Amino acid sequence: MSTGHTVLGCQTTDKTVITLFIILVLLCLVAVAGNGFIIIALGMKWLLRRSLSAHNKLLISLAASCFCLQWVVIGKNIYVFLNPTSFPYNPVMQLLSLIGDFLIAVTLWFCSLLGLFYCVKIATLTHPAFVWLKYRVPGWIPWMLLSAVAMSSLTSILCFIGNHMVYQNYVRSGQQPWNITGNSLINSLEKFYFFSTKIIMWTIPTVIFNIFMSLLLISLVRHMKKTLLTLSKHQDIWTQAHIKALLLLLSFIILFISCFLTLIVSSARSTPFQEFRYWMWQVVINLSTVIHPFVILSSNPRLRVVMKRGCC
Repeated sequence: MSTGHTVLGCQTTDKTVITLFIILVLLCLVAVAGNGFIIIALGMKWLLRRSLSAHNKLLISLAASCFCLQWVVIGKNIYVFLNPTSFPYNPVMQLLSLIGDFLIAVTLWFCSLLGLFYCVKIATLTHPAFVWLKYRVPGWIPWMLLSAVAMSSLTSILCFIGNHMVYQNYVRSGQQPWNITGNSLINSLEKFYFFSTKIIMWTIPTVIFNIFMSLLLISLVRHMKKTLLTLSKHQDIWTQAHIKALLLLLSFIILFISCFLTLIVSSARSTPFQEFRYWMWQVVINLSTVIHPFVILSSNPRLRVVMKRGCC
């Protein structure tokens, strides 16, 4: 244990694994660049105007959480690439998992809040409760962001406690790190405690996101049907705008759900770091996070203008 809690064995030298590791790092760096651009653009606007709209507060919070998350992913995977036989619950992994679990949870919550904001501001539903939300939600955004941070902190701390229990049991028992099948405590914690906690941590914001995105899609489809029924010289322009909005929303929903499902699948079972499956899942998971900031950039006219000026 004085040598970093590793098991004797061959290091990761498989060319396929090395290739996936390089692809993963490049994907994360692209995501860092996309989210960093959003942070810089909105940060400059914040400095110039001394204030940000509720929508931009959500965007910069989401970009900041994704930006930090990508650096944690890079750091964690560099560590496990260099130490493929390291114990998955050692102190270094505990710290990285604590930060990573928090950032994943807070990113999902920020996405769900962004979906809620889009729904109440854009949808044309006439229910009294919805109209009431339309005027209340913008003022609630700072408190919603703080609540998301608090809930994400709580769930990540619960996961950290479980990680620490596994590590203490490993220290006392002196078993081989990857002999997980022979350890009933590790089995029960992974199957029930960790998985259940992460399911709850990720499912609640996902359900909120899907509910409000579905309401927004229904509203846009209804509005598009009304536009198509009216005869107007601007009919083609309105139709194209609605179709573009629907495609952007659908892409946003698909990205969110695919990211959620890959997180669930990867958490369902522990995979040794030196195996091909671990690196393949890491690439799949982070592929969604890479596309996400560029979907936001393409759907935000002001950010597109800043991006064009920056490129020029």
